[in-house]
Amino acid sequence: MRGTKVFAGAAASALLIALMGPVPALADTIEAALVRAYQTNPQLNAQRAQVRVTDENVPQALSGYRPKVAVTASAGAQYTDVATTAGGTATALVRSQVHGTNAPRSAGLTISQTLFNGQQTANRTRAAESQVSAAREALRVLEQTVLLQGATIYMDFLRDSAIVEVQRSNVRVLEQTLKQTKDRFNVGEVTRTDVAQSEAQLAAGKTQQLTAESNLTTTRANFRRIIGSEPVALQPGSPVDRYLPGTLTSAVELALIENPNVTAAMFGIDVSFLQVKVAEGALFPTVTLQASATQNYEQTLTIQRSFTGAAVAQVSVPIYQGGAEYSLIRQSKESLTQQRLVLEQTRDQARANVVQAWGQLEAGKAQVQSAQAQVTASEIALNGVREEAKAGQRTTLDVLNAQQALVNARVALVTAQHDRVVASYSVLNAVGRLSPIVMNLPTETYDSSVHYHQVRDSWVGVRTPSGQ
Repeated sequence: MRGTKVFAGAAASALLIALMGPVPALADTIEAALVRAYQTNPQLNAQRAQVRVTDENVPQALSGYRPKVAVTASAGAQYTDVATTAGGTATALVRSQVHGTNAPRSAGLTISQTLFNGQQTANRTRAAESQVSAAREALRVLEQTVLLQGATIYMDFLRDSAIVEVQRSNVRVLEQTLKQTKDRFNVGEVTRTDVAQSEAQLAAGKTQQLTAESNLTTTRANFRRIIGSEPVALQPGSPVDRYLPGTLTSAVELALIENPNVTAAMFGIDVSFLQVKVAEGALFPTVTLQASATQNYEQTLTIQRSFTGAAVAQVSVPIYQGGAEYSLIRQSKESLTQQRLVLEQTRDQARANVVQAWGQLEAGKAQVQSAQAQVTASEIALNGVREEAKAGQRTTLDVLNAQQALVNARVALVTAQHDRVVASYSVLNAVGRLSPIVMNLPTETYDSSVHYHQVRDSWVGVRTPSGQ
C-alpha cells in the first residue's frame, strides 16, 4: 500500500516536473505538438486559403489602370436585289438592277483606356490592399487561436491522464483497505458497518475512475482533431512566462498595439474610408480614350474591301443619376463611423482579455503553491490517521475520509498545474504574441506576402501559383 501511495503521488506530480527543471526527452513535447497544429490544422489552412482569395482583390482593382482590348470578327452570306431609277434624257428614264450573292466578312480591333474616373481605381486599389492586410490579421487571430487550443488540449491530456492514474491508484488503495477491513472484521476488531463503509468508498472510487477515463477518451479525440495526431508519451508542458511582459500595464499597452483583433479593426477603418472615396468618385467626370480599326470585305456587291480606323476621346459628366450615388456615399460614411466604434469596442475587449488572463495567471501561480501544500498536509494527515486507527483512536471512516481528501488534493494539484500553464499561454494570446516566431518554434512560418507578390502584377493567366 505504501508503494501504491508513492506511485499515485508521482502521477499527480507529473506536470510539476516541468516547473522544477529539465526532464529526459520523451516521445512528444508541447512545442512539437504546436508545430504540427500550425502546419496541418485544416481550419488554419482554410484561413490561409482565404487570405490568398483576398489577395486577388488587388489585381482586380489594378485592372482599372489597364487597357481593355477586344477583337471582333464576322462572316456570312447575303443576297442583294436592288432596282434603281434615275433621270436620263429629257424623254427617258435610266433603270438599273443590281442583284447577286456576296460573302461579307470583317475583322476589328478595339482598345479602350480609362484616363480619369474620379480616382476610383486608385482608391479601389488602396482599399483592396487594406483588405489584404485585414485578412492577414484575421489569419493571425486564427493562428493564435489554434496554438492556444493546441497548448490547452496538450495540457488537458496531461491533466486527464494524471487524474486517471490518481483514480486508479486510489481504487487499488481502497481495494487493499477493504481487504484489511474484512480481515479485521473476521477477527472481531471492527464491525459490519466498517466493512460497508469501505465497500461504499470503493464503489465511489471506481465511479470516479470511470468518469476520469471517459474524460480522457474525449480529450484524446479532441487532441487528434486539433493537433492532427494521437498523443503518445507526452512530455510535461511548461509555462511561457519568459515571453510575457513584466507587468500588467505593459501587457495592456502591448495588446493595444499588437493584438491582431485590434490591428484588423484598424485596417477595417482604412477600407471603409476608402470606400467613401470610391463612392464620391462617381460624382466626378469620366474620361476615356478608345481606338478601333476594322477591315471589311465584300460588305456589298459593289464594294470589295474597306478599312476604317478611329481614335475617340470621350468625356462623361454625371449630372443626376437618380440619387443612388448620394445614398451610397452617405451609407459608406455611416459604415466608416461604425468601423471606428468597432475599433473602440475591440480595444476595450482586448484590454479586458489581458486583465482577465493576467489575473488567472497570478491566481494559477498561487493555486499551485496552495495545492502542493494541501497534498503534503493530506499525506501527513492520512499517515497519522492510519497510525491512530491501528491504536483504536480512529475509525475506518476516518481513514477513508483522509484517503479521499488526499485524492482530492492530488487532483487539485494536477488541475492547478494545468491551469498555470494554460494561463500563461492565454496571456500571450491576449497580448497578441502567441506565434511561432515569438516562441521560437522549430517550423517555417507561413508567409502571406509570397502569394500576394506572385499575383499582384499578373496581367494574364488562369493557373494559380500553386499550379491549380
